Amino acid sequence: MRKSRGMNTMINDGENGASRSMTGKTRSCINETAQLRTASASSPSDTTQNAGFSSALAATPEAASSVALSSSLKHISVARELALDIIEGRWESSQSFTLEDIQHRFDVSRTVAREVTRLLSDVGAIKVRRRKGINPQPTSMWTALNPVVIEWMLHSSKRSEELRALTELRLAVEPIAAAKAAEHAPVEIKSRMPVLAREMRKAGESGDLDDFHAMDIEFHSLLLKYSGNDLFAALSDIVATILRGRVEIGLYPQRPEPEALAAHEEVAEGIWRSDPSVAREGMRRIVDEVDEAISQFI
Repeated sequence: MRKSRGMNTMINDGENGASRSMTGKTRSCINETAQLRTASASSPSDTTQNAGFSSALAATPEAASSVALSSSLKHISVARELALDIIEGRWESSQSFTLEDIQHRFDVSRTVAREVTRLLSDVGAIKVRRRKGINPQPTSMWTALNPVVIEWMLHSSKRSEELRALTELRLAVEPIAAAKAAEHAPVEIKSRMPVLAREMRKAGESGDLDDFHAMDIEFHSLLLKYSGNDLFAALSDIVATILRGRVEIGLYPQRPEPEALAAHEEVAEGIWRSDPSVAREGMRRIVDEVDEAISQFI
């Protein structure tokens, strides 16, 4: 196949828990994506730039381990950039690339380039054909419920459409999941929910948003995981990605609304008291508030 010569000019401007078909390797990437976003820009290439740097790494195992981790995660950063090129139309379906193209553009090894194509292929973003190269696929063919894909979409020009679709999914699922958690969650989970709700109120009212967001993710993940419905449980990573992404793109208030805090307490009380109707109504209020906030953004 003739190697594409238009790559640089075109682009340089620029868990099984989430899906039953998601590979273990892809699922393991999800929790590392947020910290990689800031680290990958300065992470070293596969070839050490100078001997002094090599000597320093040899003398400090902790530094060597950190650099090795950064290198091993490089493919996530590269895959994300290529995915955004597809979403934004910078990489058109008619253009084929090769592993060598990826190596040269991002200054990575062939091993990293293969990992990039594997990740993109796993979520349906590209099609790799022997002797024909690598071609992007329409986003309609991507695995929409893969948290990696959701993260990419939320950080693209398609975020409004993505937020709308994700909020509609939450409206359909989470009130029922909360009601089911009130029926099926084990007692240790039921007792955890009111504690979480109280801690969330304390953190929210004091402005400790990092702790608040971490507990908010735990709150919603627990009620999905312990709803007694395996399909709802499989959405826990997705909802965590939605909540995390909403914070990252600046669509979360600096202080949680009092109504939202009260609604979380209502859900927690319903689950603790094994009252499905109370839990369902509280969750409906939470997601309705999210829907209103997203509607104002869109």
